Amino acid sequence: MEKEELDLEFDDTVTLTLDDGEEVECAVIAIYPVEGKDYIALLPMEGEAADTGEVYLYRYEEDEEGNPNLSNIEEDEEYENAADAFDELLDMEEFDEIIDETELEEIVDVEE
Repeated sequence: MEKEELDLEFDDTVTLTLDDGEEVECAVIAIYPVEGKDYIALLPMEGEAADTGEVYLYRYEEDEEGNPNLSNIEEDEEYENAADAFDELLDMEEFDEIIDETELEEIVDVEE
């Protein structure tokens, strides 16, 4: 996926392990730059977070071999900047028109 593009086809998924040990399968919505750093937006594919449309934002980096590394965004200002940039991406892509609930259900069915 190109870091500069918003790809809403959900070709890529990741499994997150949350602080409480719960594993959550997420679709990669976008990898995008903000002030010299890259961030990743993830959409949970099942559970309460998926039902509410919650999106997880993390700092995104790749090591020398190209392996992804996600880290929590600790500073409030940094998180707000990443969230604002993600909102702008959604506005540009008219997110509500590109993906609807039926498409999301199809994605979840394919993954199961």
